[in-house]
Amino acid sequence: MIKAIQIIVIGKVQGVGFRYYTQKRAQQYEVRGYVQNKADGSVYIEAEGKESDIKALADWCQRGPAWSRVKEVKVSEIPEMGFSDFEVR
Repeated sequence: MIKAIQIIVIGKVQGVGFRYYTQKRAQQYEVRGYVQNKADGSVYIEAEGKESDIKALADWCQRGPAWSRVKEVKVSEIPEMGFSDFEVR
């Protein structure tokens, strides 16, 4: 069953490659959607795929790449959007 979530990652998550590493992880997990920086310094992700795959991506976001310092991750379910790939915006 396909599920969709939004993930908001707060901390030192911009300027450290977070979006590009998120894209690589999403592709490994066969998750579709997008990741983008927000004006408030957070990173915003919409992800859809198998429940186990999007959970794995959300779990990875708790750590992020080596140079990031994740303080908080907020995850909530959203309606499926029908993305065909995972992109950096």
